[in-house]
Amino acid sequence: MARTEVVTITNMCMVYNGTKVLVQEKIDDDYSGITFPGGHVEKGESFTDAVIREVFEETGLKIFSPMLCGIKDWSNDDGSRYMVLFYKTDKFEGTLSSSEEGEVHWIELEEMRKMNLADRMDKVLEVFLDERISEYFFYKENGEWKEELK
Repeated sequence: MARTEVVTITNMCMVYNGTKVLVQEKIDDDYSGITFPGGHVEKGESFTDAVIREVFEETGLKIFSPMLCGIKDWSNDDGSRYMVLFYKTDKFEGTLSSSEEGEVHWIELEEMRKMNLADRMDKVLEVFLDERISEYFFYKENGEWKEELK
């Protein structure tokens, strides 16, 4: 059995300031709604550099000291794997500006839960906020998708 696999690696970052979080109103056809900024890790790029770059591209803010706080992952039907690395930080500078990915703005964390969240963002928030959870894992069982918080 092969011990390597093809993997797509992406990231998402919760930038916070006290009780407020920076959210993005994603307008992508495949993934829309309220989420945190993030995107793909480029070939040869460090994970940390990628999340710093993605947050800057999507929000105009330069973040510092992003801390890895969890992952979301699943295997695709073609056998490849998809991973989202979750980061959070309260260290940033710059002027907030939206991008073609969607509008960005600050909201109270509790207000976020009442908004039109992106698909399964409610579960993603659990990984970001509960230190006992580090992974949001999807798998197929008898042809049906299952999910677990671990």
